[in-house]
Amino acid sequence: MLLSIQTHLLYATSQPCDLLLQVEAFSDGAQQCHEAQLTLDYVSVHREISGEEGMGTRRWIKAGPRFECRYTALVEVTRPAIALNGLGQTPWVEIPSEVVKYLMPSRYCQSELFLDFVSSQFRDMSGGDLIENMSHWIYTNFTYDNGISHAGTSATDSFGSQAGVCRDYAHVLISLARAAGIPARFVSVYAPDVVPQDFHAVVEVYLEDAWYIVDPTGMAIPTEIIRICVGRDASDASFLTSYGWMDLIEQSVDVRRADA
Repeated sequence: MLLSIQTHLLYATSQPCDLLLQVEAFSDGAQQCHEAQLTLDYVSVHREISGEEGMGTRRWIKAGPRFECRYTALVEVTRPAIALNGLGQTPWVEIPSEVVKYLMPSRYCQSELFLDFVSSQFRDMSGGDLIENMSHWIYTNFTYDNGISHAGTSATDSFGSQAGVCRDYAHVLISLARAAGIPARFVSVYAPDVVPQDFHAVVEVYLEDAWYIVDPTGMAIPTEIIRICVGRDASDASFLTSYGWMDLIEQSVDVRRADA
């Protein structure tokens, strides 16, 4: 699947501002970037660093009095469609050291608070079957509402309201999976058919010694998902983190099937 990306960000600042930008797709065994181009306004200066797990690119940027960024790319996604049903849970003693942190509670995913719910709601389930049932439960019981959550909303907040956006859906699934002893991480992605079109958030779960993508919103499928970066939760994988006040002027994301 060949997908095209066009992203535009425009912000104003009252004074020079440092920010951390993560909007670029990366190449690996499941996706290959072609014709990628990042353009910044003539004032901003930047320094490139690697993303979490060495996946993707972050850029430290000094911007002001405004920040403008355009990113375009063609990305070929070759990730196969793999059903989670039947995939086994990796025994805890076999989980690699770099994966262990994705079992632990994090800033927005207080997984220890979901232990009772997981044991009662998903009794006698494990592995991929458990993850699919958890994802389906969220999809069925939650309402997609872009006015109910904010930057500080946690998985427990979203679970209580049973509403939110993709970020909130992902945090809840991550928390449920970790409560069941399955490593799970937050993934910032591009994907077509996301409504409203924007940066999207999905989940990767660790089963049978590999990572698998799950989207509890049901908007995107793994064979059409372009990964930007990963992290414990949204605090590690935000597309933009500012260290100073910024006012949004314009933001757009357009992801289309280029070979349709």
